[in-house]
Amino acid sequence: MLTSFKSSSSSSEDATATTTTENPPPFCQLASSSSSASTSASHHLRRLLFTAADFVSQSNFTAAQNLLSILSLNSSPYGDSTERLVHLFTKALSVRINRLQQEQDPTAEAAATCTANEMTMGNNSSTVFTSSVCKEQFLFRTKNNNSDFESCYYLWLNQLTPFIRFGHLTANQAILDATETNDNGALHILDLDISQGLQWPPLMQALAERSSNPNSPRPSLRITGCGRDVAGLNRTGDRLTRFANSLGLQFQFHTLVIVEEDIAGLLLQIRLLALSFVHGETIAVNCVHFLHKFFNDDGDMIGHFLSVIKSLNPRIVTMAEREANHGDHSFLNRFSEAVDHYVAIFDSLEATLPPNSRERLTLEQRWFGKEIFDVVAAEARERKQRHRRFEIWEEMMKRFGFVNVPIGSFALSQAKLLLRLHYPSEGYNLQFLNNSLFLGWQNRLLFSVSSWK
Repeated sequence: MLTSFKSSSSSSEDATATTTTENPPPFCQLASSSSSASTSASHHLRRLLFTAADFVSQSNFTAAQNLLSILSLNSSPYGDSTERLVHLFTKALSVRINRLQQEQDPTAEAAATCTANEMTMGNNSSTVFTSSVCKEQFLFRTKNNNSDFESCYYLWLNQLTPFIRFGHLTANQAILDATETNDNGALHILDLDISQGLQWPPLMQALAERSSNPNSPRPSLRITGCGRDVAGLNRTGDRLTRFANSLGLQFQFHTLVIVEEDIAGLLLQIRLLALSFVHGETIAVNCVHFLHKFFNDDGDMIGHFLSVIKSLNPRIVTMAEREANHGDHSFLNRFSEAVDHYVAIFDSLEATLPPNSRERLTLEQRWFGKEIFDVVAAEARERKQRHRRFEIWEEMMKRFGFVNVPIGSFALSQAKLLLRLHYPSEGYNLQFLNNSLFLGWQNRLLFSVSSWK
């Protein structure tokens, strides 16, 4: 595990002495068969990484670049989880240095930069698919010349890790619990980031089963799905419609297109959406891995958004978020939070997927690597990954009039079953805290799901 960041003058002085050496020797043999040597190497890598971040925060770019050169030589996207993580953070710090230097001297010749795509993996013939389903998805998109591989990676993440399914299933159960006494059986879900709609088939099945109860009203479902891609939203709607028809479930799908950076436009569309609500239908708002995008440096954007959601008078609001303060104003705090969070992510991938797994390499470099790049290298409005811990969300929700609705015991049992059947590793764990459910790896909480009204 990577240790938390602690800035100290002594560590800075030690690192300065190292970086001023004319030709710093390799500090250890990372490929050593000795476990003690490997542990020592990992510890030294971590120490250098944090010290380099400290130098960057002090604008001591020469010392930082010297350390990053050492780290680059002793890390790899194909090594163990520590080496892979250090490889990505090293590249992200290098990009941050280049950007800061350009800001200080715009006329200076640009140094070699590393874009988000360049941070990703290269070709490696030793990597193999470890899932036939993932391979089929990849080959299908390659065959059809589909340049949008993001959706492919999302499907891989959903299949190979519990992170997405945990949020979806727990949020679904909260919605089902809240609408169990729905008077006329009509449910309208506003999904603020529907993506490919993977969350909804299990809920649709559960609603269809309710129709077999003669004492309950015949259920119907409307989903308003939000996203940036009109064509993608339409495809999602078509898939969900076909699935609903196969269940005999009365279903409607509507699209709500989000234009990036047009927050005022989105808020207006949500207000107008209220005019289309059918009398008597129950409203649920689904915010799974979405609300952190509205955290800005001033803190006013998220407030406006929550006020609009509250004005819809929803029966339930479901929220899933990362357990990390990647939106902190301080670069060093963000860096430390990111290291702590992603080392647990990478450790979980190492424990559950083989070293030569192509899916593992892709997710680390292209999915999580992109997030690391955003947290470490981007600044101000460029940053999209503004995650906050649950206690911050709890305070924010209560400030705008929301009341916490406890996650039910069935949701906990369902999450346990999910882990046991699909992700059988002793490292994953579940905790029920503050009426909410948390998924963690070892002793680190990674994701939370909560519900509000």
